[in-house]
Amino acid sequence: MNSPAPHKARKRFGQHFLNDPRIIDAIIRALHPRAQDRLVEIGPGEGALTYPLLKKHGELTAIELDRDLIPRLHKHAAAIGRLHLINQDVLTVNLHELGLQPPLRLVGNLPYNISTPLMFHLLHQAELIADMHFMVQKEVALRIIARANDPAGNSKHYGRLSVMMQYYCDSEYLFDVPPGSFSPPPKVDSAVIRLLPHASPPVQVDDISRLEEVVQTAFSQRRKTIANSLKKLIDSSALRRLDIDPSQRAENLSLQDFARISQSVTRM
Repeated sequence: MNSPAPHKARKRFGQHFLNDPRIIDAIIRALHPRAQDRLVEIGPGEGALTYPLLKKHGELTAIELDRDLIPRLHKHAAAIGRLHLINQDVLTVNLHELGLQPPLRLVGNLPYNISTPLMFHLLHQAELIADMHFMVQKEVALRIIARANDPAGNSKHYGRLSVMMQYYCDSEYLFDVPPGSFSPPPKVDSAVIRLLPHASPPVQVDDISRLEEVVQTAFSQRRKTIANSLKKLIDSSALRRLDIDPSQRAENLSLQDFARISQSVTRM
């Protein structure tokens, strides 16, 4: 019987298949799966991470959108371990419906075109998640770990994504991944990050949608002072009562500052 033809990466799925053994080993070492873990892989693709994880752990749930990859994954995984495949768009997956006992450990090479909305989709279900080890575009990784007035010089990456990810989780930049580690190679560098959802939020916010509105509004005109960018939500005198200088820009405000503004706007 002839072997199936190689799978052609599909641009509409944002497919760039990892094929570097050193990076694969580094991800598995960072994940450090244990016998009792419930592992969920997002976007197994051609199985570069899937098969080594199965060899090490024995069982894995994987979510893959490309139906043409499903029979290939089933076939190659059969002799290695128990692979539970879900052929679905991960942005529509409810982790509660996977039938797995939480906490879950998530891992994957995320499609660049949906990485940010996907992380927020998953963090809205954070009560089920122990941790996440994801490959993302390097610029996205730098934005996630950026802090206001960062002495390390990452403030230029600080924005809406930085603030909201801080609300949901602790983040750690693990290592870089060059374009040559993929087939086909992407046009940008990548990075692996670790996300640890908070057991409880680090700040008090009565209305998370209000916090999201304040943060998005502030950074939508990031070169303006917050007195100008937030003038439809809160005035300068109210900002001063919160001990926040109205002449500052959004990039100077911490998560705690944004939370205080959000609470004030909610109560008004």
